[in-house]
Amino acid sequence: MFSGIIASVGRIVDITPREVGCRLHVDAGKLGLDDVALGDSIAHNGVCLTVVAIEGNTFAVDVSPETLSCTVGLGEPGPVNLEKALRLADRLGGHLVSGHVDGVGEVLRFDAIGDNRLLEIRAPQTLAKYIARKGSITINGTSLTTNDVNATDFTINLIPHTLENTTLQFLKPGSKVNLEVDLIARYVERILAVSNDA
Repeated sequence: MFSGIIASVGRIVDITPREVGCRLHVDAGKLGLDDVALGDSIAHNGVCLTVVAIEGNTFAVDVSPETLSCTVGLGEPGPVNLEKALRLADRLGGHLVSGHVDGVGEVLRFDAIGDNRLLEIRAPQTLAKYIARKGSITINGTSLTTNDVNATDFTINLIPHTLENTTLQFLKPGSKVNLEVDLIARYVERILAVSNDA
């Protein structure tokens, strides 16, 4: 589990093809690796991946073809939002995030409002029912609160701190982003579905 509070903007510096999928070599940036061991989970743009090698300030993770087919931002070198998995004693500053991307959205607007940015995203139709006004959503691994929701489109206000400390600063209209909806919404839907079937 993760909180959606990005710890570092790292960089995918190299991609090695494997028999199945690929291996990403990631410069951790300011993400400390002293307490990271082989087998630990680190979220990359909201995608939970397992550490398979560590060397200095660089680590490696393997990515399956399935993961590459349903996410964005992992198939080429470039900046990536990083977050270590939560410990049970950690403060939950964002919201509960699983690191399992639900779908890919498209940026419609990225407008300057003073030193903030108004971000508007179109979600896949299948995810729209899970996105609520003033609810939680994860965009490229970042826990955010929606402002307004209209059918499949929703807006978010990005403050300077978020822009400076995540890859969201690089977005523009047409950019694709990883989306993970709030876990609670999914569980409520399942409970109601089972209750109605009983």
